[in-house]
Amino acid sequence: MKTRFLCLLLSLLALVPLASCAGEAGTPPEETANLEEPAGERYFTDSAGRVVAMSGTITRIVPSSSLAQAVLFAIAPDMLVGLASRWNASAGGLIDHQYLDLPYFGSLYASADLNVEELALTGPQLIVDIGEAKDSVAEDLDTLQAQTGIPAVYISASLAHMPETYRTLGELLGREERGEALAQFCERVYSRTISILEQVGGDKVRALYVMGGDGLKAVARGSYHGELLDLLADNVAVVDNPASKGTGNEVTMEQIMLWDPDFVLFAPDSIYDTVTEIQPWNQVSAIVSGAYVRVPDAPMNWMGMPPSVQRYLGLIWLTAELYPEYSDYDVTGEIMEFYRLFFGCTLTEAQVEAITDGAFLRR
Repeated sequence: MKTRFLCLLLSLLALVPLASCAGEAGTPPEETANLEEPAGERYFTDSAGRVVAMSGTITRIVPSSSLAQAVLFAIAPDMLVGLASRWNASAGGLIDHQYLDLPYFGSLYASADLNVEELALTGPQLIVDIGEAKDSVAEDLDTLQAQTGIPAVYISASLAHMPETYRTLGELLGREERGEALAQFCERVYSRTISILEQVGGDKVRALYVMGGDGLKAVARGSYHGELLDLLADNVAVVDNPASKGTGNEVTMEQIMLWDPDFVLFAPDSIYDTVTEIQPWNQVSAIVSGAYVRVPDAPMNWMGMPPSVQRYLGLIWLTAELYPEYSDYDVTGEIMEFYRLFFGCTLTEAQVEAITDGAFLRR
């Protein structure tokens, strides 16, 4: 990202002094409280402590990444004027075509292929970055803002704090009621999950999540992409340098045999269909006992590729798969509710079955 911005020839204006709070909309920082806000403008203090001036009424936004795109789509799809990530093939029957066909301009992080010229051409009033707090986020957004002339804000997001993220976005975008509905759904699911895990105690299932054509890329314990699995299970993929990226860490079959997980999750592009025919995969305890599943990915991976709000589908589904004796809720019903609230899609039970093909153990 920094390399991409080395070409910037203009020096940045002196930065507005940082504030200590995060996610406050509509109030100027203490240092400028004695100044009148320009007509039609307001101040927002983002999660990086940056004070950003922006239009008083926001109607046109762009996400900085696929993670931000998923979060924003749930609260304000009609405000999006461009995409940081193309929806996958399965989105055609789930996401309205008016959102599938929006201009694509790439991502600030991950693929790092952001085309700032294309982004500016979409005419947004605000660029929104959401997710993990990167060390360079303040510098990156200051530079992006200077390049485009468009205000850019960062809002932190994690599984535990997604309700706060939606309440902040609701205030920022003037969608308080919508933000509150999404926040309450997330609170309910997360709180129930924690309650179930408290009952499970130290008996978490020893699990492994792998991807790739040979199943030799693992989502490591302690990685940002491993947050969901680390919460729900004893993630056996302990490596020296966990990769916080969607490709995971390369591992060997010998290492997997040593870990010998009791439950295996296969990414959609992995070897789920043929694993029982592959040696020595078919000697791993979880494969021998049939304790393996395929992660759903319509319209995006439920385990966190990107690690965005769709991971709440992972909380609903995987908690019940790992700990059925403690999970007495309607899994199908809650999956349908999530798709209605967050993707604007009313699913039939047949569609749920198709989306979750391979995701449930044969009990």
